[in-house]
Amino acid sequence: MYQDKTLVCRDCGKEFVFTAGEQEFYAEKGFQNEPTRCRECRMAHKAQRNAGGPRVMYDAVCANCGAATKVPFEPKDDRPVYCSECYAAMQRR
Repeated sequence: MYQDKTLVCRDCGKEFVFTAGEQEFYAEKGFQNEPTRCRECRMAHKAQRNAGGPRVMYDAVCANCGAATKVPFEPKDDRPVYCSECYAAMQRR
C-alpha cells in the first residue's frame, strides 16, 4: 500500500526518504502532513526549541472578561485573546 517517497528538506535542501513504514505510522497517528525536514534538521530544530530557555510571553487583555493576561504569542489587533480561565470555559462548551 505505502511506498518509499523521496522528499526534500525545507531547511538544508537535502533529499531524504519517507519510508513506507513511516507513512504507515503517520497514518495510524492521524497525521495529515508529510515531514518537511530530514532527520538531522528535525533533531536540530527540536533541540533549538527546547534549549531556548524560558518561553517569551506577551502582555494582553482578555477579550471576554477584560483581565490582564500573558500569552505565548504576539497578539494581533484583528484576533481576540482570552485569559486561561475564559479560554478553558469556552473549550468546555
